[in-house]
Amino acid sequence: MKVVFASRTGNVQSIVDRLSVDALEISSGDEAVSEPFLLITYTDGYGDVPMEVESFLNSNGDHLKGVIVSGDQGYGEAFCKAGDVIAEQYNVPCLYKVENDGTDEDIEEIKKIINNQ
Repeated sequence: MKVVFASRTGNVQSIVDRLSVDALEISSGDEAVSEPFLLITYTDGYGDVPMEVESFLNSNGDHLKGVIVSGDQGYGEAFCKAGDVIAEQYNVPCLYKVENDGTDEDIEEIKKIINNQ
């Protein structure tokens, strides 16, 4: 399954690097995919979907099959909320929530998810 990701602080970039997958990075939101993909994103602000991710999904959301999201538990109820928002908006599952750049166990779980899609 194609992996598409957005990273601002480097946490999601670290996750993707440790997954050892070929992935498309969303930088402007103008990127395009024409195949099914899983999105790995961060949560912006207090539970917001990053602007570049919103822009990307506006054009490519038909191919979205699931979302994996990074966040910080210090934000309480807003922890990884961007994943919930995207999942609801695009009627796809929020497959995994990870704190910051995740543990080795998180990476192994995410690999399993990607391989099973």
